Amino acid sequence: MRPHILVIDDSKAVRIIATKALGGFACTVDEAANGFNGLFAMERNLPDLLLLDVSMPIMDGLEMLTMLKSHPQLRLVPVIMFTASTDHKVLPQIAALGVNAQLKKPFTDGALIDIIRTVITLKLK
Repeated sequence: MRPHILVIDDSKAVRIIATKALGGFACTVDEAANGFNGLFAMERNLPDLLLLDVSMPIMDGLEMLTMLKSHPQLRLVPVIMFTASTDHKVLPQIAALGVNAQLKKPFTDGALIDIIRTVITLKLK
């Protein structure tokens, strides 16, 4: 079965980079520009992995992560957080909420694939 990955980041460039990095793998990638849109995307199709940015407008990653972890079904979805050097104040909260991994931006395609593989199995197409 092809894993479904949801990329939630307000930066279109980051969403494109993640989608391209995953292009050679047998997986489905969807994207959302903020946590609010990400929650709607999750209602339509529950992902096997969430790539979630910390800093976003409307609903940031910390707020979305808090909501996910309080929901019985959504709390089981693995989460990799995209962080920036300016996010240092929220890193303890993120860790306390139980993310599977953190990846500091900017990142390379290889670093993204390597960290995803620590959470789910990716197979080449």
